[in-house]
Amino acid sequence: MKPPQNPTETRGKNKKIKRRTGDSKIALAFLLPTIILLAGLVLYPMIENIRISFFDVPLNPNLDEIFLGLENYQTILTDRDFYRSLGVTVLYTALTVVGSTILGLGVAMLFNREFRFRKLSRSIIILSYVTPSISLVFAWQYMFNNTYGIINHWLVDVTGILDEAPLWFDNPASSFALVTIFAIWRYFPYAFISFLAILQTMDETLYEAAEIDGANAWQKFVNITLPAIRPVLITIVTLRTIWTFYMFNDVYLLTKQVDVIGVYLYEQAFSQNDMGQAAAISVVLFVILFTVIYFSRRKVDVTNET
Repeated sequence: MKPPQNPTETRGKNKKIKRRTGDSKIALAFLLPTIILLAGLVLYPMIENIRISFFDVPLNPNLDEIFLGLENYQTILTDRDFYRSLGVTVLYTALTVVGSTILGLGVAMLFNREFRFRKLSRSIIILSYVTPSISLVFAWQYMFNNTYGIINHWLVDVTGILDEAPLWFDNPASSFALVTIFAIWRYFPYAFISFLAILQTMDETLYEAAEIDGANAWQKFVNITLPAIRPVLITIVTLRTIWTFYMFNDVYLLTKQVDVIGVYLYEQAFSQNDMGQAAAISVVLFVILFTVIYFSRRKVDVTNET
């Protein structure tokens, strides 16, 4: 038999429940504008994009849309250009993410110590990340111009390494290499800032103890540095993969020879004026990228638990 409840305790519990309910309503009232804004800017465009992918959308708004069902998806999945563009994008993303992450980590470890003009050096490093893309693109196009570019001047006129100036951005292979190098150089400061922040919070006595035990630089990195930066590393790789996979502006402004998926989607939407097929491409890409990231993160979580 349960003992009778104290009326004072009952009233206290009821007050706590009412207070929590009131706090939840106040919190919801404050969050409601943000929720509405996100729904209008994110949720509605996503739903509308999925809807458009099943239609043939005319450019003239006065004409009716034609329902095609899965025809847009069938066209994409049987298009060789789509798979070729997807392959180029995967290679571009892999090289860019790995290159920028390794370079950012290396520079962060180099800067994780006291030296003269360290703050000035950090500011110079992040310039490529904070400078507008259009300025950097024009600078690179100027440097690699086959007539007056400094790179060709140095390779042909100064050193004589090449007999004639190559057309860097007119050749698919050299264009892909330059676009990849540009992306690594442009975005490695993001990894640099993130890694440097976590490295500066680490206890230096761990390295001192490992050095006393006779550990070399590689052993200290694998056993001390890598476990400490793993959460940041996973986050950087995930975010950079998403951003790079959908890259358009840098590649499109630099050259028309590298047909990454963002350029392919742009051509379908605005050159061929096929909005329905472009919407279907974006849906397919979202599914692919979401699946890859979901299973990769799940595998990482399982590895961390074991």
